[in-house]
Amino acid sequence: MAAQAPPIRLSEVLSALSSALDLAEGQPIGHAVRTGLIGMRLADELGLDAAARSALLYALLLANAGGPGTADEVTALLDGDDRALKAGFATVDWTRAVAAARYGLRHAGEGRPVWSRTRAVVRTAGSVARVARTFITGRAERGAAVARRLGLPEATAEAIRGADEQWDGRGHPIGARGEAIPLLARIVGLARTVDVFATAGGPEAAVRMARARSGKWFDPALAERVAAWGGDALWWTGLRSSGATARLVAAEPADRIRMVDDAGLDEIARAFAGIVDSKRAWTEGHSARVGALAASIGAALGADAAGRQRLLRAGLLHDIGELSVANRALDKSDALTPAEFTEIKQHPRQTFEILSKIPPFADVARLAALHHERLDGSGYPWGLSGDELGTEARVLAVAEVYDALTLWRPYRPAMSPQEALMLMRSDAGLDRAVIVALEEHLGTTSG
Repeated sequence: MAAQAPPIRLSEVLSALSSALDLAEGQPIGHAVRTGLIGMRLADELGLDAAARSALLYALLLANAGGPGTADEVTALLDGDDRALKAGFATVDWTRAVAAARYGLRHAGEGRPVWSRTRAVVRTAGSVARVARTFITGRAERGAAVARRLGLPEATAEAIRGADEQWDGRGHPIGARGEAIPLLARIVGLARTVDVFATAGGPEAAVRMARARSGKWFDPALAERVAAWGGDALWWTGLRSSGATARLVAAEPADRIRMVDDAGLDEIARAFAGIVDSKRAWTEGHSARVGALAASIGAALGADAAGRQRLLRAGLLHDIGELSVANRALDKSDALTPAEFTEIKQHPRQTFEILSKIPPFADVARLAALHHERLDGSGYPWGLSGDELGTEARVLAVAEVYDALTLWRPYRPAMSPQEALMLMRSDAGLDRAVIVALEEHLGTTSG
């Protein structure tokens, strides 16, 4: 039996994983952590009890967990870069039709040829309100579902779900007004927006925003507190210091610290696999299947319990770097531009960067990042070959290719298992012995 890793604080794991959510929302790395510090300062000033502060901490970290699930719809509506649209979303007053239209039209067909962009602009002209509602509602509901899946308090889920409600009742998803909006949700919504403005224009911009939106978007009492921080230059600087994550983890109430063991870490990996796969409706379950298949192939090849767990986690998290890639590149049915192909080829590097900074997942960071490498050197991003790829990397590559080939895509039908295996046998980049093990596994499970 594999040695059990010592439990680790859930807040530490989610603080590190939140960088992937930052990428998906087009925000600079550290956005979720800074949001957390802003929100927890408000909690301290309000004198919230330990239960509320604990629930709030996790809501702040997972506030954008539902964002990737909106990328497909937003891309379809705008034919633009979903991350670019989300990056400045909080800076626009969506209750003002003219401001909303300008923002939406600015991003419609962004980066496309003139004729294509013109078509996108025409289509978007009448759908800006729908884009906003789709994004806000989807992010709210999916984010709350992630919190519930991780066993967090219902107060955490409701804080995420209500973070885009507005004090004046013009928000989403249900149009709650004033104190009908849960207090924790009011804090999350304000904290998230404060960081966006502070990052773009400094503390002064954040303070101006708080004052301007007081009584409209935000609870006036909370906005007033943020406005009072304007002269606290040292605190604002600390939001971007190297110790920000440690300070946020330390803000968790001592008697409410949540620890996770190996089983809990596997569930976190599954939850984030779901977040990644939610970027595209047709990839639902892909990462979970790759993880399970890789572990099964590993078992057939004699992997021990520790090796099977590495393969499972690597499969679950192999595509987490795709959160940094625009959906229109991932879903493109015709030839990719050089820039789009370069962007896609970098997602394994992002996978490595994200996972290598998380202690319990650091040992699978390299393995997860190798899923597009090939024995003949034709893979990416590093072009490794032969003995540079160990058995586990070869197993993960085969599992990923098999599921990708048997998965329906908008631009091609799913292959049958037999068709996929036939194609894989002719691929010099895949290990034939691993394919044989896959065939034996499929024969066992299907017979």
